[in-house]
Amino acid sequence: MKTPSNAQLRLQSLDDQRLRLGPQTVHLDITNACNTDCVTCWDHSPHLDTPQSITWKRQRADPRRLREVVDDIESLGGLEAVIVSGMGEPFTHPDVYEILGDLKRRGLHVTVITNLLAADADEIIALGVDTLLIGIHGATERAYLDFHPSWSPAHWQRLHTTLERLRDAGRRDKHVQVICRTNAHQLLAMVEQAHRYRAHRLNFKLASLAGGTQAVAIDDRQRLTLLGNDIDVARHRADELGVVHNLDVFEAQVRAGGALTAPIEDIGCFLGYHYSRITVDGTVLYCCNTEVVVGSLATGERFSTLWTGPAWEDLRARLRAGRYFPGCVRCGKLNQNVKLSKRFRERFGEQRWQAATGTSLASSAPTTAAPDVSTGRPPSLHDVQQALARRGLKVLP
Repeated sequence: MKTPSNAQLRLQSLDDQRLRLGPQTVHLDITNACNTDCVTCWDHSPHLDTPQSITWKRQRADPRRLREVVDDIESLGGLEAVIVSGMGEPFTHPDVYEILGDLKRRGLHVTVITNLLAADADEIIALGVDTLLIGIHGATERAYLDFHPSWSPAHWQRLHTTLERLRDAGRRDKHVQVICRTNAHQLLAMVEQAHRYRAHRLNFKLASLAGGTQAVAIDDRQRLTLLGNDIDVARHRADELGVVHNLDVFEAQVRAGGALTAPIEDIGCFLGYHYSRITVDGTVLYCCNTEVVVGSLATGERFSTLWTGPAWEDLRARLRAGRYFPGCVRCGKLNQNVKLSKRFRERFGEQRWQAATGTSLASSAPTTAAPDVSTGRPPSLHDVQQALARRGLKVLP
């Protein structure tokens, strides 16, 4: 009898709720410091109502402590990949290449989320970092600088110099374009840019906005233009050039309307046996949503204890029932959930997919309410209850 793969075992766990392995992917934040001020950023945007403190921005992870944490996670079995990033720019960490080297020596697939400006392309090539998720957010100098207001034309030129170096070394990394008011007109040019630098994939993401960053939300005219023309034109050109993209997912985000960027109720949350994120201060998150805290390594708890413990099990059960958190309407792992949702449905069928997403409880399962778009704050309990009542749904405890 053929031994099931780890991917098959995790799908089985999603179906029968039995924990078999540790996470497939762990996301490690290594620094809160950043070298720019992206207008959509919840931590560094100049539009924030309440900026982060200098003390918070100076926090960074200790390489020795990171090694211990990864040792513990590996003891669970099944760890395949690590994403390295931060609430800031990971290549500003003075020990970043030491951290990346340790992960590569373990045989793990290593992805770094970066704006690329502080990166040493030759070091990246020498270490064999598997994937860079390069946040660009503009296809012209003007749009790029509007998205990064503290930068200058010299930064735009440095970006292209580094992209050329990586391309010429034979790398094919991923481009990320977060779409907001400053760059919503550039989808086609972004496709051309990805083709020019031989990107392995181009991911579009509608900006998730809160805390003052709503100032750069796309307006109604831009939304209509995207849906009526620009997404289709970009999709046609990407397919023509052979650029792999996620424009179908991006289109769903744009169609969601208002503050929603993820139609999570139509997809489900499938990350409970696959993923976790650990912030610089040791907070362990269920996903990348900072609302969904499992515990803290700073208190002396071990990741392995949390992963197998009651708090994580309760969260898996809650999200399986479709009882989402307010921030789930802006799911940062939407692409991954779409893929896992599709795989689960294909393997187990519609009825079990409904059970795994809470949609079989249509008469009682609550839906996610959108944040207050005027303030960016999550809705109050009263707001949630009213939204559910309008749809004939009940609030689950």
